[in-house]
Amino acid sequence: MFYRIAKAIMTIVVYFLFAPHVIDKESFPSTGGAIVYSNHTSNFDPVILGIVLPRPISFMAKAELFQNPIISWVLKGLGAFPVKRGQADIASIKKSLQILRSQQILGIFPEGTRNKSGSELGTFANGIASIAHKAKVPVVPVAIKGGYKPFKRITVTIGQPIYFDEFQHQKSSKELLDNMSSQMENALKEML
Repeated sequence: MFYRIAKAIMTIVVYFLFAPHVIDKESFPSTGGAIVYSNHTSNFDPVILGIVLPRPISFMAKAELFQNPIISWVLKGLGAFPVKRGQADIASIKKSLQILRSQQILGIFPEGTRNKSGSELGTFANGIASIAHKAKVPVVPVAIKGGYKPFKRITVTIGQPIYFDEFQHQKSSKELLDNMSSQMENALKEML
């Protein structure tokens, strides 16, 4: 209920300020678990994705955001959960797998932090590849372009899901995860 009310209010605000234009919305999986990943230039990115994508998204967010009890309550009400960056956070991995195995959508910004360049991507961490491999779910690249200036249009392009069928029966290794991460990074670069 909280998610639906917040989405309704923020939809009005977002469309008034940024008039998002969504390209290839039909590419987004209508059922099943999936990981949405995107470039990350602003704190508005999760809001934009939550508004324009047709299914609720549970975002992995940096643990520091959850230190304030009010912000923590709001984020958790919106389905977000904390991740400790720069280390193997077993609790966040378990939470991610639980979301995906419940046929829901997980949102991750694989650069690990905001990158204000807009058109250039930082290096992807292998965490997203590891979660996709364990959960055996597709990943969906989403490119956000526009700069978040009031009354300047944001464009959101939804890419084709990547299924990684060729890797699903292979044992996880650094080489396999590097290969998956590289495919994800290249898919998003082409969209930007």
